[in-house]
Amino acid sequence: MPGLHHLAAAISISVFAIAPSVSHGQGDSPTPSETQFQTVPVTTSQIGGNATIGGTVVPFKEVTLNAQIPGRIIFLAGAEGFSAADGQVLLAISDEDIQAQRRAAQAQITQAEAGVRNAQMQYSRELYSPRVNSLTGIPGMGVPSTFDQFFTRGFSDMMGQSDSGLERQADLYAQGVGIDQAQSGMLQAQANLDALDARLRDASSVAPFDGIIIEKMVEVGDTVQPGMPLLKFAYIDYLRIVADVPVRLAAGLSEGMLVSARLDAGGEQVQARVAQIFPVADQQRHTVRVKFDLPKGTAGGPGMYVEVTVPDGSVPVRTQPAVPAESLIWRGSLPSVFIVVDGKPSLRLVRVGYPLPDGRISVVSGLNGGEMVIVNPPANLVSGE
Repeated sequence: MPGLHHLAAAISISVFAIAPSVSHGQGDSPTPSETQFQTVPVTTSQIGGNATIGGTVVPFKEVTLNAQIPGRIIFLAGAEGFSAADGQVLLAISDEDIQAQRRAAQAQITQAEAGVRNAQMQYSRELYSPRVNSLTGIPGMGVPSTFDQFFTRGFSDMMGQSDSGLERQADLYAQGVGIDQAQSGMLQAQANLDALDARLRDASSVAPFDGIIIEKMVEVGDTVQPGMPLLKFAYIDYLRIVADVPVRLAAGLSEGMLVSARLDAGGEQVQARVAQIFPVADQQRHTVRVKFDLPKGTAGGPGMYVEVTVPDGSVPVRTQPAVPAESLIWRGSLPSVFIVVDGKPSLRLVRVGYPLPDGRISVVSGLNGGEMVIVNPPANLVSGE
């Protein structure tokens, strides 16, 4: 009965002996019918209720480093696959022109500092020795300057033609404005130097985190302009799957859910965790982008194709047989298996589906479940003998 066959598959693998049908001489070699064949029952499993979505393996983090200044590439840390630590220099662009501008900016700062000191000195001079009281002021009436200072300015103040207090205040204000202008010039020169230092930092591209170079767009000696992509850097200790899931299927997913994923490299089956579900669907394709986290140490790398199995309530659940991969025989366009019928091997053409997590292969048609299939059948095995 099929139930007993299922139980037998769960506990052990049976060995079936096919009785000889033809007698042979003492020196004849045994025929396949005299050989002990390893047989296992055809098991069945419930499938359906799921849909398979194609996706791509991507790094956990990835950045593209672009040129920030024009120049010539003078240093590259390595080729694709080069591993770099956080802060390590990956690429450098020539900066001779910026270095020259920086030296000019430093000279401007020195000049501006001198201007500030001179303005401060002139203000102090005006504060402690006003020009309105200077003996070398405006000459008048050809008399000595002392009498000129006393009589000319005094009479001028009395006649309302001048105001020495107001003149002194204006002179102090002018010297204060001179200090402000000199300080502004120094700040402007310092800002120019800071901008050049920022451009010098942009001449070198450093690793923003631990990772490897996954793509290199330039070589040493290439001339670049601002905005040109230089290389791609990624963190690949952890990998992710990016898949565009139809809206009707995305509704059955939630963050943290575990789904089955089959990688293109070797057909490895792993459990992936739903990491992020994008909140907006694509207007043209009506799909939602979903990211899945792969277990650490998963074989493969970025760019690899992967199939993700997600729940689909619109697909009915059905029973499907499955056989070990070692029982399949490829003799033409369709695979086949040997099953035991009335104690004899019988060839049966089958149509296979996808590999299952336990290593078996699903069978779409050709078997019903419960049959005994021969594992690793000999090449000269004949049906019915």
